[in-house]
Amino acid sequence: MQLSFGQRVAGLQAPAFNETEVRAAAGLTMVSGAVAFSFAYFNKNYVPLQAVTTFFFIEFLIRLTAGLRASPMGLVARALTVGRPAEWVSAKPKRFAWTLGLGMSFSMMLITNSGIRGTLPRTICLICLTLMWLESVLGLCMGCEMHRWLVRRGWASDDAGFEVCADDRCKI
Repeated sequence: MQLSFGQRVAGLQAPAFNETEVRAAAGLTMVSGAVAFSFAYFNKNYVPLQAVTTFFFIEFLIRLTAGLRASPMGLVARALTVGRPAEWVSAKPKRFAWTLGLGMSFSMMLITNSGIRGTLPRTICLICLTLMWLESVLGLCMGCEMHRWLVRRGWASDDAGFEVCADDRCKI
């Protein structure tokens, strides 16, 4: 079985994602994370945060192995954006960003489910919420920006998988 990561789009050599769907998925993820964070911060109830971080870990794992359209948030995002014009962006920077998301969600899953409370999980959660807000509201993918920065310095490979990003931010 071959796992698909991104879609093949006419005119692009490398797989791509629909940025509209990506941003919608980021917004949905942000809202669920914000609700869980609110319970942890205001009520000191970490159960929703434990559940959401575990869900996020699974979500990012699916995104990285099978693609956005196979993930639960990706399916909802696709349904919400039906009929909107696609804005295609390269899959490779998004994959890098989602790898960072997987790492942060895995850390948060371990931290919250092992009983650590207080400043550490709330700070990491606020960082994650900020990154999701930047992606969903402003269209600024900080993981993609980090990927571009690494490629520019020669610390990551510059290949055909790094073709087009939102607002031409991929340009080296």
